[in-house]
Amino acid sequence: MELTLLGTGAPTGLPRPDCPCATCATARGTLARGATALLVDGALLLDLTPGAALAAARAGRTLGGVRQVLLTHPHDGPPVELPPGLPRAGRVPDGQELTLISGHRVRAVPMDSPGTGYEVTSAEGERLLYLPRGGAPAGEGSGTRPYDLVAMDVVGRPDALAKLRGWGAVVAATEVLAVHLDHDVPGGAETDRRLAALGARAVADGTTLVVGEYLEVPDVPRRTLVLGGARSGKSVEAERRLEGFPGVVYVATGGRRDGDREWAERIGLHRERRPGSWRTEETCEVAGLLAQDGPPLLIDCLALWLTDAMDRVGAWDEERWSSGGREALRERVQELVRALRESDRTVVAVSNEVGSGVVPATPSGRRFRDELGRLNARVATECEEVLLVVAGQVLRLR
Repeated sequence: MELTLLGTGAPTGLPRPDCPCATCATARGTLARGATALLVDGALLLDLTPGAALAAARAGRTLGGVRQVLLTHPHDGPPVELPPGLPRAGRVPDGQELTLISGHRVRAVPMDSPGTGYEVTSAEGERLLYLPRGGAPAGEGSGTRPYDLVAMDVVGRPDALAKLRGWGAVVAATEVLAVHLDHDVPGGAETDRRLAALGARAVADGTTLVVGEYLEVPDVPRRTLVLGGARSGKSVEAERRLEGFPGVVYVATGGRRDGDREWAERIGLHRERRPGSWRTEETCEVAGLLAQDGPPLLIDCLALWLTDAMDRVGAWDEERWSSGGREALRERVQELVRALRESDRTVVAVSNEVGSGVVPATPSGRRFRDELGRLNARVATECEEVLLVVAGQVLRLR
């Protein structure tokens, strides 16, 4: 099955008309995108967009062989003027299946928002799934056979990707294409980086792909360390990296602080930002979680884990520190590092990057700074990817 992406952008395209934002200002050449439309084997057109015939011609294709035009939009009839020779555009009722003269079978997939998704199966058995902008499959799909390719709104609905993974509809060999791309993510390399972390990619308008053909699917790092200063955006980056995966366990090492309203507000903001399907573990026994099998772990953060570890060994008391506390902390850090090295789980860990500013005024402050620097270095050594977040911008260190 051959798939040509006539457009990969939001309905208004990219750049948006008259939009002064930085993403639109740089959306030129291959970064410019028309409204998303897919041409399957030259016979099936999914979504009719302005300039579809011209987009096909630029891609070296023609719409002359199209036998069916299907819309994902929540209305009947074509949203734009129908090019001469094309059959009238329409929608398939949810759950119903349509067999085309070309041999393709098309099933309408119910969505959790207005619109229709389409599952297309070729005569040879290759399967693709196309979802509308802002939509995710409704209901339960456990036992769903894996798709060869999924084209969907990865940026806007990463939870839909997590749902498909949880069903087994998206597996390691499934190619996930991001479409309906808008100006809410900086273009170019930053878009590619964010998508790759979710196991997806974007292609330029006019790209033709062979569905089911072997290719190198983006490799999601199994262990990632995200470093940054206060309010740098490091936790947001860490959460974003796992939004497309099901059943994530959020390991909150900060614990509770009775009577501290400001701390409770911080925790509340973190909870509101996380997907509702994630489970939270409030614990500093991180090594034990790493040793278990299970879904991805997001550890936030190592600085608070270290604070707890130093409390346990009496690191703030000079006598206890000198008479065994230092060695006890080394053993606890070694236990954590060993567990991270041996864990089979996908892990994203967050930590503060300290020591670049004012030298702490107290011995305990300097001790914490030094130990956190050592801990970050040890953990970074065990991670396939290390990121530094500065003012919301992500720098890839490894």
